[in-house]
Amino acid sequence: MFPILYHAHHSLHPEDIPFWLSLSRKYPAPVLELGCGSGRVLIPLALEGKSVFGCDIDFEMLRVLLNNLSASQQAQAHIFQADFTALHLAVKFGLIFLPCNTYSTLTAEQRPALLKCVFTHLLPGGAFAVSLPNPLRLKRLPRRAEAEVEEVFAHPIDQEPVQVSSAWVREQDCFTILWHYDHLFPDGTVERLTAQVKHYLTPVAQLCQEVEAAGFSELTLIGDYDGAAYSASSAQLILIAKR
Repeated sequence: MFPILYHAHHSLHPEDIPFWLSLSRKYPAPVLELGCGSGRVLIPLALEGKSVFGCDIDFEMLRVLLNNLSASQQAQAHIFQADFTALHLAVKFGLIFLPCNTYSTLTAEQRPALLKCVFTHLLPGGAFAVSLPNPLRLKRLPRRAEAEVEEVFAHPIDQEPVQVSSAWVREQDCFTILWHYDHLFPDGTVERLTAQVKHYLTPVAQLCQEVEAAGFSELTLIGDYDGAAYSASSAQLILIAKR
């Protein structure tokens, strides 16, 4: 059930999609989305006619994605289940990207493994791009926040309301968010699903050093999906590196 709620919730926030579409047009096909999940970003890419590959370790997320792809989109999309830190594909890509704030959920051991894997699968001149919450901004937030309702959407199956709330705990080197999905029934009962996401507050300089150590060059740091330069107050950190 969670993948269905996740897709319905995050589809309410398409503000980053034009950025990924624009970036994909700058590089030759095919492109590869890591952590493609239920297809919030991948499906618009397939709609454009771009040859796109999508990888995720969660089969239930991929099931939602496949159910949402039309026949014509399926011809453009190649979906597979795998650990994206250990890929061995016969295909090379003009662009490999990891959207949706997933990069900061990787451990210090996983990031170098991912970077090595990505470098191997990029065409010469190709690019790797990731987005994550700005760690400097997260470090300035209060240490704890109690759950507050953020938005409400209709449940995809029965159309009853689902309330989304979030709470967080900030520690020295990580920021843990609890997402609560409360499915509200007419008789007053509530069905709650909770997802926990831990973001590591890795210093920006260290992230850049890891990327350069993997062989990448021409690092560009962006602070939002409109292309503004990165600063300490930026909401996002979008890192683009060339092979």
